[in-house]
Amino acid sequence: MPDNIVQKVLREHLISGELRAGEPISYRIDQVLLQDATGTMAWMEFEQLEVDRVQVPLVVQYVDHNMIQLDYKNPEDHFFLQGMAAKFGAMFSRPGNGICHYVHLERFAKPYATLVGADSHTTTAGALGSFALGIGGMDAAVAMAGFPFELQSPAVVRVVLENELAPWVSAKDVILEMLRRLTVKGGINKAYAFDGPGVATLNATERATICNMILELGATAGMFPGDDECRTFLDYQDRPGDFRELLPDPGCTYDEEMVIDLAKLEPLIALPSNPDKVVPVTKVAGTKVAQVCVGSSVNSSYEDLAIPAFIVRHGGVHPDLDMTVSPGSRQVLRTVAKTGLLEDYIVSGARLLEPACGPCVGMGQAPPENQPSVRTMNRNFPGRSGTFNDKVYLASPAVAGATALKGVITDPRDLGFDPPRLEIPKPVIDDYMLIQPPPREQAAKVQVLRGRNIQPPPIPPDLPESLSGKVLIVLGDNISTGSMSPDGVLVMQERSNIPAIAEYCFRKEDPQFVSRAKAWGGAFIVAGDNYGQGSSREHAALAPLQLGVRAVFAKAFHRIHRRNLINNGIVPVLIDDAIHGKAAIGQDWALPRVRQEIAEGSPVITIRMDGEEYPGRAVFTDHERQILLSGGLLRYLKSNRDASKR
Repeated sequence: MPDNIVQKVLREHLISGELRAGEPISYRIDQVLLQDATGTMAWMEFEQLEVDRVQVPLVVQYVDHNMIQLDYKNPEDHFFLQGMAAKFGAMFSRPGNGICHYVHLERFAKPYATLVGADSHTTTAGALGSFALGIGGMDAAVAMAGFPFELQSPAVVRVVLENELAPWVSAKDVILEMLRRLTVKGGINKAYAFDGPGVATLNATERATICNMILELGATAGMFPGDDECRTFLDYQDRPGDFRELLPDPGCTYDEEMVIDLAKLEPLIALPSNPDKVVPVTKVAGTKVAQVCVGSSVNSSYEDLAIPAFIVRHGGVHPDLDMTVSPGSRQVLRTVAKTGLLEDYIVSGARLLEPACGPCVGMGQAPPENQPSVRTMNRNFPGRSGTFNDKVYLASPAVAGATALKGVITDPRDLGFDPPRLEIPKPVIDDYMLIQPPPREQAAKVQVLRGRNIQPPPIPPDLPESLSGKVLIVLGDNISTGSMSPDGVLVMQERSNIPAIAEYCFRKEDPQFVSRAKAWGGAFIVAGDNYGQGSSREHAALAPLQLGVRAVFAKAFHRIHRRNLINNGIVPVLIDDAIHGKAAIGQDWALPRVRQEIAEGSPVITIRMDGEEYPGRAVFTDHERQILLSGGLLRYLKSNRDASKR
């Protein structure tokens, strides 16, 4: 039977299940990606599995998030990660080498590879034909231990790209157009396969921009074919042997299809404070801006940085704003230095930052309150920048450059000059900051530095026959994981210490949440649609677990966060508008038959409130039910392993 490119990769790695949308499957993993903000928990969870060596061909531990060293916490965490990588056989990317998903694109992504990463934008590798998705740290630990990865087989959406982009229109505008059409929940449990004549007009880094932000649709993955553009990128990276042609079979089928005429797109911008609030730049042109940030988590390639550099060369950065530039990798930094782009930025008055996530995740360069910041990044959730009352706009490098030049949001088509004709240079390739692990016999002797901030994650309690407690908080739609586990320098340095980071849980929505949870002994969270959108950080489940939360009720859950809740023994229950509308802080709720209903595979989880019973919905695979009944994923795996030894 003819396959599309998603099916081809999954079929080659499939262990169990059928490739039909919605069916549970398990498949073999080739590569695992970790970063420092999620890696400490992942390694401590890996230790609990009692495996002496990573069991997949490639694991890379990156350091790219917690780069600001205010005190001992971050540097000690980094040495812990380096030691764990050496001890268990993972490669280590040193601080300053670059952003995890961008360096991985340069040095490791390839057609037909399966990649999972404890960073939601691991999807970037889909630009080179990898089936790549973000996951929680515990799932990463389990994958590193050699267990198959389990997933709901995604519906495959064919995205037909027609024609080519007009001058000053970019790949960022393609993904913003998809967000405009589909919203941040429109891609849940879907994988997007790009096809059509327009695909050949996009180079690998343009494709990377689209695949990076495909996650903002709630999507599982995005994939481009392994074609001539893919081959060219791998040749430039001195990796020609990693190329395999990956094209859809003639006559293959898809679950859905959408068409984007590239020639009809115009420069777009996402308004504060969600990535799907997309409008044409012309709608907000003239808005005064306090800050422009280029690069960082997306749009940080040489080509992306070349456009704003060319623009601000025409008069410099406007004196009424600050401009920062974050290269995606050390390779990009060396290439922009070699070609003169670095000097263009310096002369123009921009601030050059190190190759790291930086402003994207609130790691410095926070904007002033209530003043617009135009960024080429992938998310603008409230407070993500590090400023509570921020006003972050998401735009392409061309729009960012034009805005930096003029001091107000500007359509680059109004600049009065043509975009540059870019000749992409051969990059400066240098893997000096990628440290190979020692051989197994030496690894056993590695002494791991366990800093004062390294605290083991909380262990989920057993699932009792019934659960009862008070409603701690009632939330609306599109609550991001940055609410349960906020971004910013002060909070993120606690990522290794769940009791410490739990103190910040829901601080933006309700500063009394933590004290209430402690006083009431935990209990329940009630939320609206698309709960847990955004980052793959499992801290968004671990912090509520630390505070005693045993179940979360929502109209719908984001895929990764739902998985993190189940992995940590927290029951996700689906509710309708009527139940959500009745919820109030302080109400006594109960799940009177929760264990029995989960064990029997009931589609209903009974909710009792105000003396009445209401039907909540349960949609669990057999495997998910066993995890919940066992008290979380690690306890499930350990109990099954111990049983097999008896």
